[in-house]
Amino acid sequence: MNARWRWFVFLMAVLLVSSVLRAAETPTSALLVLSKSDHTLAIIDPSSLRVIAKVPVGNDPHEVIASTDGRTAYVSNYGGGAYNTLAVVDLVAQKPLPAIDLGALRGPHGLTFVGGKTWFTAEAAKAIGSYDPVTGRVDWIMGTGQDRTHMIYVWPDMKRIVTTNVSSGTVSIIEKTVGNPHPATPPGVPNSSASAMPPPAAGIGGDWKETVVRVGKGSEGFDVSPDGKEIWVANAGDGTVSILDVFRKEVTQTLSANVTGANRLKFSPDGRLVLVSTLRGPDLTVIDAVTHKTIKRIKLGRGAAGIVMAPDASRAFVACTPDDYVDVIDLHSLEVVGRVEAGTAPDGLAWVERR
Repeated sequence: MNARWRWFVFLMAVLLVSSVLRAAETPTSALLVLSKSDHTLAIIDPSSLRVIAKVPVGNDPHEVIASTDGRTAYVSNYGGGAYNTLAVVDLVAQKPLPAIDLGALRGPHGLTFVGGKTWFTAEAAKAIGSYDPVTGRVDWIMGTGQDRTHMIYVWPDMKRIVTTNVSSGTVSIIEKTVGNPHPATPPGVPNSSASAMPPPAAGIGGDWKETVVRVGKGSEGFDVSPDGKEIWVANAGDGTVSILDVFRKEVTQTLSANVTGANRLKFSPDGRLVLVSTLRGPDLTVIDAVTHKTIKRIKLGRGAAGIVMAPDASRAFVACTPDDYVDVIDLHSLEVVGRVEAGTAPDGLAWVERR
C-alpha cells in the first residue's frame, strides 16, 4: 500500500468516526429539558423522545425559553439569589454561548421571549427586566416591591406584564400607560443636549402602572388563558387556585383544588384544560377550564415541576424532578404515554419551533 493510499484510508476512517460521534441535528420542533443537578440543557426529539444533545448551562438552572426563531435558548441561573447570569445556548450548533451578566439583578428565575427580547424576573432584586440580544444589554428594569418575584408573562404587544410574588402571596399586573417617551428638557440643560438624548427602545418607553392583587399563600405557578382574559394562579401554601379577571384586576374565584406545594400551572393551547403540578405529591391535577372542576389526578412519580405543552394540544410534558424523568401525557386520554430520561432533577421545560 503506497503512502497516498494509506493517507486516503486514514482520512476516510477519521471522517467515519467523526460522523458517528457528531450529534444528530436539532429537529425543527424540539423539547428542551433542564437538569438542575447535571447543569445541562437536553435537546429532545419530541417524536422519538430521544435525547439529541446535552449542553452545559451553568449553576442551578431553573427555567428555559427559546427565541422566536428557535435558534437560541436562554436559561436562568437562579441559586435563590446567589447567581446573576442567563446562560445562552446555540440550539443549531448545540453549544454554549457567552453567558449574560445581569450585574445587581440577582436571582433570575422566570423567563419569556416576546418582541425579540428575553424578559426575566430577578427575585433577589425584587425586579423584572428585559434583555435585548441585538444590543447585547439589559434595556429595561422595573422594581415590583414584592417578595420573591418569581414567574413572568408578557403580552405580545408588550403593554401588559404579569408576575407572581411567592412570599408576598400576590400577583403584579403591570400595564403601560400613555407616558411621554421624550421627556421635557431638564432645567439647566440646553435644548440641543436634550434633543441628542436617544429615545427609549421601542415597546418599553413611557410610564408603567403596577396593580398588586392579593391571592393565596405561596403564589408561584401561573398562566394566562389563551383568550387573554383570565390569570390562573396556583397557591402552593394553601393548595388553592386563584382566578383573576385581567381587566378588572381582581380575584373572581378561588378554587379549593387541593394542590398544596403547587409548582407550575399551565393552560392547554386550546384553552380546554389547566394542568397543575406539585412537588409535594404524586399527582398532576387536571382542571376543566370552563367548569372549573377537577376532572382527573394523573399519577406520576413522587412530585413534579415544569410543564410544557405541544402546540397542537396533543401532549403535555411534565418534569418529575424527584424521579429524574419527564412524563409524557396524552391530553385526550389524560394518561401517561411516554417517558424521557434527560438528566438528574429535571425542572424547566420549553418547546422550540425553528423558523
